Amino acid sequence: MSFKYLYIVIITMTIIISGLNINQDKDHNSYSLITNFKERTAGDNITLEFAFQGSSDVFLYCSNSYGSIMLRPKLGKTLLFEIPKSISKKSGILNWQLHSDANLMSGQLYIRPKSKIETLETYIGPPSIEAGGTDYTMLVIVPTDNLDNPLADSTKVIIKHQFLETHKRDIIYTEHGFGYKNLYAYKENGRMLISSECLGLNSKEYDVNVMPAIPTNFKILADRIHSYADGNQITTFKTSIIKDRFDNTVSDGTFVSFYITNKTGHKSVTSGTTIDGIATAKMIHPDQEEQWTVKAYIEGIANSEPITLNYEQAVLDLNISFSENNRLITVGPLQSFMKQQVPNGLNIHLKIYKDDALVHQLIEQSVDGFGHFKLYADRYPKGTYTVEIKTAGLTKSFADIKL
Repeated sequence: MSFKYLYIVIITMTIIISGLNINQDKDHNSYSLITNFKERTAGDNITLEFAFQGSSDVFLYCSNSYGSIMLRPKLGKTLLFEIPKSISKKSGILNWQLHSDANLMSGQLYIRPKSKIETLETYIGPPSIEAGGTDYTMLVIVPTDNLDNPLADSTKVIIKHQFLETHKRDIIYTEHGFGYKNLYAYKENGRMLISSECLGLNSKEYDVNVMPAIPTNFKILADRIHSYADGNQITTFKTSIIKDRFDNTVSDGTFVSFYITNKTGHKSVTSGTTIDGIATAKMIHPDQEEQWTVKAYIEGIANSEPITLNYEQAVLDLNISFSENNRLITVGPLQSFMKQQVPNGLNIHLKIYKDDALVHQLIEQSVDGFGHFKLYADRYPKGTYTVEIKTAGLTKSFADIKL
């Protein structure tokens, strides 16, 4: 048993002595930065040099906005760390930390961009703005060197723009690597041309469309070759020149709806889009005496005052004949306001009643001024019927028709 305890004591003492030696070795390791510069230009060869005593088993951790890397030194009388080009070509703050078993050193190095401009990155938007002086487009300029680093803050940039007869220059200075300028719309519509200049380098030309503002209320009128309700001719609706509040003609393609209300309150709609500020739409004449109230809208934005159109009755009488034991009903000739045949396609309605109950109704269209109805025996058995015919707003009824 005594040998066992002696063996444990010897091992314990050995471990303690080894630990003391390690700590003594660490205490003898020391590192100091020899390199004394705090700034460098992007693209320069950058080397950090450290004097040391003791262990050379160290590494340098570097990081900037581009990324991070760990470096091993070149050994000699000093420790040399060469910063790779992928890190040294990016402007900004380069942070470094020297890691060793004994201690930790850290510091910063500022890499400034080159002073010579290589490119002028320019961004602009939106490409279309509304006239009136409140809407604007923003021009952003990023002058960079040949390593794609933004130039130093307070770099002078000249903003130039032309609109109609106006030519203007503005001077701005970069901050945080870029400069910007808000270009406000004028009251007139048109195209604004924009460019920028920095350290003798000019950008390409950009253009922004200054569009008319929202439309204001307008007037409408109707054009027709006659006022008869012939169900054939066309009435054309037109707006006045639609403008915004700054007297700009609205953009081509502005959608206008024309709502038509007849004397019974039924509504129909036709529509058109503006060309040179005028919208045009068409509607076929009614086929019976009618009165239209027409009002136009640019949905949710502007509208016109209503106008009223009266249409005179074109067909004044219905000629109706029965043949083939009253099973063939002929309507016509249907004549319009000059005794001419009505156009093909006029709807003719036939209602058939038996014992005051509606049995059936038919619709035919006129051809060459006539309409024909055939009452077949399998559908209408023998009996006494009442026949009612209606077309062009006229109605005739015949009672006690025997089939």
